[in-house]
Amino acid sequence: MTNATTTTTKITTPVIEDRNAWRWGFTPQAEIWNGRLAMIGFLAAVLIELFSGKGFLHFWGIL
Repeated sequence: MTNATTTTTKITTPVIEDRNAWRWGFTPQAEIWNGRLAMIGFLAAVLIELFSGKGFLHFWGIL
């Protein structure tokens, strides 16, 4: 006589978070957006200096 046992395993699919979603607070998504906006701001400051021949603060009349 054979005693066959079957085992079942429950397979769940992982929840994939949208890395581009806009979320508030200290979340990885917020840090990604913070980095993207900082890169845009830095690029804008460099372009202002290149095209105007003045520093960023001189261009805006702060110095």
